[in-house]
Amino acid sequence: MALATFWFIVTAALWTGFFVLEGFDLGVGMLHTFVSREEPGRRAAINTIGPLWDGNEVWLIVAAAAMFAAFPAWYATMFSGFYPALILLLVGLIVRGVSFEFRGKSDNPRWIRTWDALLTTGSLLVPLLIGIALGDLLHGVPIDQSQEFTGGLGDLFSGYAVFAGITLVLLCLLHGATFITLKTTGEVHDRALWLARRIAPFTVLAVLVFQPWTHSVAGGGVLPDVLELVTMLAALAAGWLLAERHEGWAFVATTVVIATTILSFFADLYPRLMVSSTNPAFDLTVHNSASGAYALKVMSIVAIVFFPLVLAYQGWTYHVFRLRISAEQFDVPEAARD
Repeated sequence: MALATFWFIVTAALWTGFFVLEGFDLGVGMLHTFVSREEPGRRAAINTIGPLWDGNEVWLIVAAAAMFAAFPAWYATMFSGFYPALILLLVGLIVRGVSFEFRGKSDNPRWIRTWDALLTTGSLLVPLLIGIALGDLLHGVPIDQSQEFTGGLGDLFSGYAVFAGITLVLLCLLHGATFITLKTTGEVHDRALWLARRIAPFTVLAVLVFQPWTHSVAGGGVLPDVLELVTMLAALAAGWLLAERHEGWAFVATTVVIATTILSFFADLYPRLMVSSTNPAFDLTVHNSASGAYALKVMSIVAIVFFPLVLAYQGWTYHVFRLRISAEQFDVPEAARD
């Protein structure tokens, strides 16, 4: 089924797009209280993603929709088995979105601190929980011959899955810190660069461990393949470029790291969609979980027509909001406060 394989590639591309674009949004959300001690600086950090975050989040919705439409058995087994974690993920997404809107509704310091804490927490939960869920797909969870999840909540937290979540958190932190350096000036820029340089060693180490571990869990041994080797080299390059203050190229490197991390994960997963730890014969695969040929054909036509339009629109949005932001833009004069 060539169309089933095509939709596996599309799904992998959508998850990659989500983490590349939403990755720096999540990083900014986690770091916005650390890049400045003052409210104007924090507002500047948040406003670097203000026009972008909700559009970037659409990639998550479309990725989940692609799983539902192209591989309904995969969607059903995963979403029912991972239900508690997915509820917590939804809470994180909702709290994060609400925080952007509500933190500026009052000048009360306690009000702002509350929403800052919720924004940071929500931004942390999203990559952590999605990383754990993706790790479970490859590491395996209890699935029976009826493609039903038979485990409990504890089965979702294997060592590999938890490390996958931590690795994605670190990647988002580094991606976000590097993005802030590109979009801000003054103290916010300097503190973001300082943070990026200190996050980089931990992120590089995590990537250097995660890639061989992923390949090993997939059954390919500890020696990385070409795509995983690119990921590791890009991570090392990102750390060096930040040390040399080449922020633009560092952001390119972090983009490559996140993209190839997700792509290499799905490459190791194929042709499986969800590994059964009960019996390999019960694995969900591209071939035993796909929708009918007609449905996949219609979906393919829709994707080919509309996907380029979405990319063009998002590219135009990034072009419009390409300028740097300074904390001084949000510094209210004393006369106005009175």
